Amino acid sequence: MSLLVEFAMFPTDQGESVGDHVTRLAELIDQSGLPYKLGPMGTTLEGEPGPVFELLQRCLQELQKDTHRVSGFVQLDWRAGREDGLREKVASVTQRAGHKFST
Repeated sequence: MSLLVEFAMFPTDQGESVGDHVTRLAELIDQSGLPYKLGPMGTTLEGEPGPVFELLQRCLQELQKDTHRVSGFVQLDWRAGREDGLREKVASVTQRAGHKFST
């Protein structure tokens, strides 16, 4: 697994709170089998590019069922030969600092 993708996706035409929509996407992510970390402002996925981008497309399609506008961001980090980047990137910074950080 060499691709890390951090993303957020949400409807912009469904009022102030979009938690129900985001929860539906979190369920899709959880069911995908891809390693992930859910965060307060986005989710980070890890995997091969094909399955990761397919999941992003499924998330968009899920929101399109009942909204007319979706906004968000996608940030990616690809590195050849990397495994377990979700954990290793944080572990590297923790080791360099000599103490744990809140994650």
